[in-house]
Amino acid sequence: MRKWTLPSALLLLSLLLLFADQGRKLQANAEADSDELVDPPKVEDKIGAVPNGLSTDSDVVKREAESISKRSIRSNAQKFEFQAEVSRLMDILINSLYSNKDIFLRELISNASDALDKIRFLSLTDKEILGEGDTAKLDIQIKLDKEKKILSIRDRGIGMTKEDLIKNLGTIAKSGTSAFVEKVQTSGDLNLIGQFGVGFYSVYLVADYVEVISKHNDDKQHVWESKADGAFAISEDTWNEPLGRGTEIRLHLRDEAGEYLEESKLKELVKKYSEFINFPIYLWASKEVDVEVPADEDDESSESSYEEESKDDDAEKSEDEEEKPKTKTVKETTYEWELLNDVKAIWLRNPKDVSDEEYTKFYHSLAKDFGDEKPLSWSHFNAEGDVEFKARVFISDEFDELLPKYLSFLKGLVDSDTLPLNVSREMLQQHSSLRTIKKKLIRKALDMIRKIADEDPDESTDKDKKDEVSSDNDEKKGQYAKFWNEFGKSIKLGIIEDATNRNRLAKLLRFETSKSEGKLTSLDQYISRMKSGQKDIFYITGTNKEQLEKSPFLERLRKKNFEVIYFTDPVDEYLMQYLMDYEDKKFQNVSKEGLKIGKDAKAKELKESFKDLTKWWKSALSSENVDDVKISNRLDNTPCVVVTSKFGWSANMERIMQSQTLSDANKQAYMRGKRVLEINPRHPIIKELRERVVKNPEDESVKHTAQLMYQTALFESGFLLNDPKDFASRIYDSVKSSLDINPEATVEEEEETEEVEAESDAKDGASADADADVKDEL
Repeated sequence: MRKWTLPSALLLLSLLLLFADQGRKLQANAEADSDELVDPPKVEDKIGAVPNGLSTDSDVVKREAESISKRSIRSNAQKFEFQAEVSRLMDILINSLYSNKDIFLRELISNASDALDKIRFLSLTDKEILGEGDTAKLDIQIKLDKEKKILSIRDRGIGMTKEDLIKNLGTIAKSGTSAFVEKVQTSGDLNLIGQFGVGFYSVYLVADYVEVISKHNDDKQHVWESKADGAFAISEDTWNEPLGRGTEIRLHLRDEAGEYLEESKLKELVKKYSEFINFPIYLWASKEVDVEVPADEDDESSESSYEEESKDDDAEKSEDEEEKPKTKTVKETTYEWELLNDVKAIWLRNPKDVSDEEYTKFYHSLAKDFGDEKPLSWSHFNAEGDVEFKARVFISDEFDELLPKYLSFLKGLVDSDTLPLNVSREMLQQHSSLRTIKKKLIRKALDMIRKIADEDPDESTDKDKKDEVSSDNDEKKGQYAKFWNEFGKSIKLGIIEDATNRNRLAKLLRFETSKSEGKLTSLDQYISRMKSGQKDIFYITGTNKEQLEKSPFLERLRKKNFEVIYFTDPVDEYLMQYLMDYEDKKFQNVSKEGLKIGKDAKAKELKESFKDLTKWWKSALSSENVDDVKISNRLDNTPCVVVTSKFGWSANMERIMQSQTLSDANKQAYMRGKRVLEINPRHPIIKELRERVVKNPEDESVKHTAQLMYQTALFESGFLLNDPKDFASRIYDSVKSSLDINPEATVEEEEETEEVEAESDAKDGASADADADVKDEL
């Protein structure tokens, strides 16, 4: 969605569930490397049992003490230098004054979850890859050592080979690291670190020495270690407890990071950031329990007097009954694995049971967008039909395979039973079930976006209803405009790319018009205001609204009270090449041929009356590649304009194409529309020009005027002049004529003698200065 890189997030929540004969569970997560996941592992009954990886027997304690007794790189380790970008990032983190250092735990848990996702995905086709016993348990364990100031996070995920440790934690984070460093320098927000794939380095917000112990099925167990001094080291691990598989990260905390050795703090952070992680998260937590222990002698003597007074009770006891040993109850501290995230998967719950706060938290967890603002909207639905499915989709960054590129701001998770597991990614993309899910997801996404508009009071055309709704729910006021400003271009790209949903997407379009008074309006609202008998939707493209409002193409339309849409985004030119009609209404660019705004009773008469002028003018402009000269039905105060053919480029499109870096003028000539000069038969200049042409069609001054008028019309119509110098010269000639200056008059020549005298004076002055300097030295 920040990644959502944007301050306003739109959250689409769609729940999908596919039931098939094979009954296999698959989850698709757009952010993880794998798109398919199985059911989360169940929590073991004996949560107090200590797994081998983090056992606390004396041998393990001894080995761990040996490994952490010195905060120095082991001498037998292979040394490496961090990539420059990584070192730069670590310097920022180490010296950071950023107050929210809590994010380090969020990032480590997120990375652990990704590692577990990967091994679980591989286990779908190879069950043996998980191993046996504790190694097969997919969970995350957090353990702390207050004395040594060590915080450990352990997962049984896919693990890393030696090469993985080098690449993932030292040398190839260039693109993500550079992007994050640039973002931090502009915004100062370290909270975005997870969105750039470099979240691991957030450990240096709280630690000055870090060990990463990792075991991959294809390699031996290795240790990565670094003091964030520009280098790191890797060695084969022969002293730590074998992990079996997975990764354990040990943070040697700074003195000022002592709060992260408190169980309450860790529980708070897991609840805040990792509540919706799909794997169990355990904390090695302390617990006070009541224990019965033998009573000491002092306790027995203090009770003797009481026992003598209770003879009668003792007499009732059997003589041969053995006396029970005296005990007392005391408090003891024990440790066990405590489950921290026992929340049921939100997409499996009834939407009625999920609060707005839970939806927001889940979006933050999935999208790694931990900003303060809530998602703009969400939709939670069940889809039934040929394929039944549940899914959760959020508007954020990317969601490959299931959604098209124009909806790349969606992020989501799909839970499916019918998708095959033993096929390639390419074959999976063509699977019929996947196509069905994709089709329904797109429609649900578009319906959800449209719902934002329907619930926005600013989008209502009924003034009374608008006032009534706005007083009841101010939060929804202006929400669609907020969405449009962030994602409007994506909707336009969708109209270009997605012919199937083009009409649905067109309903989401917003723009300003000649009657919208600065507010956004929709095509449906435009159609509702169309004049009786109006068959076309009028629009014009240009650089900005202010320019379009003064366009000569709108003069007659404004006078006749027609509404015209303003398209000012460069992508609009491409958009309108695909959006040919809407609700049986054709689109008409008012700067092109074919404009119809009612019948003119005098049209034939005017055409005949100006026949000689139009024919003569076309001949006079033969060198300008003008296709025709016609009587215009769109002008009121302007004498003439230049329009293009209906299927060629507009003037605005020509400018856009010419501004392209690799534009080719020769190739562009094929796409340029034929230019037609339209004249205003009611304008006095045009009338006078007609009279002069009738009198003397060979008059050079008349030809000069006709050429100048065409160039002026070309410029005013938005075209670029091929020869600006010629245009300027004609303007100056006209100025001369208006000032009664002889056309043959030339510019006065500058006298060369003045320049010579000036040079001579300069030399004399320099000579005098030199003489004065010599005298001073003497």
